[in-house]
Amino acid sequence: MKIISFAIMLLCLITIVSCKKYDKNGNEIKTYTELAKANWLIGEWEKTDSLGTLKEIWKTEDDSTFTGHSYYIQNKKDTLFNEQIELIQEKEHLIYRQTIEGENNDEPVPFQLTKAEDSLLVFENPKHNYPQKIVYKLKKDKSIVATISGKQNGKVSSENYPMTKIK
Repeated sequence: MKIISFAIMLLCLITIVSCKKYDKNGNEIKTYTELAKANWLIGEWEKTDSLGTLKEIWKTEDDSTFTGHSYYIQNKKDTLFNEQIELIQEKEHLIYRQTIEGENNDEPVPFQLTKAEDSLLVFENPKHNYPQKIVYKLKKDKSIVATISGKQNGKVSSENYPMTKIK
């Protein structure tokens, strides 16, 4: 009986180890499946109108992190909004961290991924003053709409930012 138990444990261990991937140096290659759901964000997005230009640029930082930079320029010279963003996979969670210049003591505010589909990412932080929800939606024409929403000064508020991919 001990031999059978040992054989079953050994078989289970071999199965678990064989599922992992390793590089040529024997280091485990980790996969970041939650971060991969946001691959379609990578690139440069823009919206220009009579008031100015909104840009959002996403890059792959490393295997577990995307970085983003969002800013709004009015009259081709005045930066009205400047935000640094990180999408980080921490264990099985995808975290959107935004740092807005001049807000929250310039400290990052985390939002956790609560819903992901092929063309939709929803991040939420119900404890944040505003927004409490950030949504990215990829449209059929390959443009995106970023939406921030929540309660602001006791009232429900929502703002949409449609953008077209330029790179």
